[in-house]
Amino acid sequence: MADHYFTNQPNSKTDKKVFSFTLRGNALKFQSDAGVFSRNEVDFGSRVLIETFTFPGIEGTILDVGCGYGPIGLSIAKDNENQLVEMVDVNLRAIELAKENAKVNNIENVKIYESSIYENVTGEYAAILTNPPIRAGKVVVHTILREAHEKLLPGGELWVVIQKKQGAPSALDLLKELFDEVDVVKKEKGYYIIKSKKD
Repeated sequence: MADHYFTNQPNSKTDKKVFSFTLRGNALKFQSDAGVFSRNEVDFGSRVLIETFTFPGIEGTILDVGCGYGPIGLSIAKDNENQLVEMVDVNLRAIELAKENAKVNNIENVKIYESSIYENVTGEYAAILTNPPIRAGKVVVHTILREAHEKLLPGGELWVVIQKKQGAPSALDLLKELFDEVDVVKKEKGYYIIKSKKD
């Protein structure tokens, strides 16, 4: 059976690739591998989220949930080197790649560690970003969204990218139950960038 990118320890044979991408005006080099999400390039949804995100109006750490090999968290950290960014993923191979990619790009303001969703996450955050693992199923995706509310500081923001055809309408319904302020800040090629702010 083929590994999913949300597998804890992928068994697929390693097949590393290196490519460069400019994100938020910074040229970054990424190493990816078999068994991780979007291994050939930074996927379109993540790119739209990265470029649309604005730093929150409150101080505090930023959390990237389901970081993969690191494009979202690392590009945000590179954009503001005074901002601490935590990055978590269940996939151990992805975590190691993200750590390598932080070193290659001289990004030191990150903390990268294994966590199944928020299992090992203990802090409270000014912002949480996620390109949730749609193939892991609706229960996992909605758990990421629901539990984010508890992990945010007052005034904190959850930023999510999700395709309309892959559940954006139901995600919006859930977020409106949890947050008083929910906005679709961008729609591009069927992808929704949703920002939810905690009072």
